[in-house]
Amino acid sequence: MTLGPAPPQTATLWPGMDFGVHLPLMDFGNQGLSWGRLERAVDAARECGFAAVSANDHFVYSTPWLDGPTALAAMVERSGDMVLATTLSLAALRGPVPLAKALSALDVLSDGRVVAGVGPGSSKRDYDALGVPFEDRWKRLDEAIAMLRALLQGDAWTEPGRYFAAPQSRLSPPPRQAGGIPLWIGSWGSEAGLRRVARAGDGWLASAYNTTPERFDAATQFLRRELGTQGRPMDDFPNALVTMWTWVTESRSEEERMLNEVLAPLLKRDAAELRGQVCVGSPEKCAELLSRYAKAGCRRVHFWPLGDEGRQIESLAAHVNPEVTL
Repeated sequence: MTLGPAPPQTATLWPGMDFGVHLPLMDFGNQGLSWGRLERAVDAARECGFAAVSANDHFVYSTPWLDGPTALAAMVERSGDMVLATTLSLAALRGPVPLAKALSALDVLSDGRVVAGVGPGSSKRDYDALGVPFEDRWKRLDEAIAMLRALLQGDAWTEPGRYFAAPQSRLSPPPRQAGGIPLWIGSWGSEAGLRRVARAGDGWLASAYNTTPERFDAATQFLRRELGTQGRPMDDFPNALVTMWTWVTESRSEEERMLNEVLAPLLKRDAAELRGQVCVGSPEKCAELLSRYAKAGCRRVHFWPLGDEGRQIESLAAHVNPEVTL
């Protein structure tokens, strides 16, 4: 059976690592998509002391998917002082001007709590939907990042672009944050991707179901060296592990059902491979995986519950977090 709901409380998170939660942008069964479901997830995260709320980006998917920036904007009022993050937004498809305009508005409305996580995305279907060649994604991303950095700092972009146009003036209103909105870059851990993070990012987003604590540690060490060549210290360079699929349960049969019948078909991955990469299972199993990430230098984990978000968030705070060790 699933762990019973814990009473809402402020989680005392392990020093150096905090928790975030992905908004429930898709349906895993019969809960549907609604403002109320977003509300319950955000309320639980706020009451349990989570640090961030995030939204991922797809235009088309194998199941209905709510628009991420729109969902984040809907939750501004309920999110307290939590960070509002895109983890990640498809900058190579949305385009730097529309994306900067949306994120700047979100930053104003949230009084300066936005983190802009961007990447090219890994789904060719998103590119096909917009008539954009998938093979152009990295070149488009690099150009989008350069433009976004200027626009998210409240500056104008005056250089001609190959893929994107930009106004010859600043976007108004500018972001609320002094110095602009931080721009984090997603990378699964390739050397080329981590060099991009070191060269152009204010933070790094890694993908939980596409890595392991050991690979995360190796990528962190590579990123440290690359940042050093840029004259940037690693100690104050933030990172986060995103898309940590989650279902905390004491029931082994329920664990197997969620892996084999829900997650593996959704991701088109082998359940055996996913078993050691995601927080699906007992509190002890989840805490052991998170402890390994903490030792590898992970600073934030964004969990994505496979439904029943409020209770899963409370279980993470009450039953998993206390067992996370360094």
